[in-house]
Amino acid sequence: MAVTLTVTGEKRGEWTVLQVAGELDLMTSPVLRQRVHDAVADGRHRLVLDLSQVVFCDSSGVGVLVAARRLIRSCRGRLRLILPGHGAPEGTHVNRVLAALGVRRLFDVHPDLGSATDDTSRPLSA
Repeated sequence: MAVTLTVTGEKRGEWTVLQVAGELDLMTSPVLRQRVHDAVADGRHRLVLDLSQVVFCDSSGVGVLVAARRLIRSCRGRLRLILPGHGAPEGTHVNRVLAALGVRRLFDVHPDLGSATDDTSRPLSA
């Protein structure tokens, strides 16, 4: 079975949203890394990564997320992640991996697209 990852993008107000679906691992993480770099190169420094459809994430995927955070911060931009809340049947894998590695607290995490693109919303607690 082939490892797959799709990354699609859209504008939502001031935010660029990248919807990520599939497996985020050593083989596929360069795809997400490139899309983030392309967005920043295009001057889009307010980025939402919708990870609600990511079914697997290994340390290389986490590395891409941490690198994206560093890149966006260096541009004085903002990065938000969409991870469904506790008990959600989809997307909980990434939440668990980030928490297990002790890096979830580094990210501005939201439960859905509306919350992530609303500048008045509060992130989910770790």
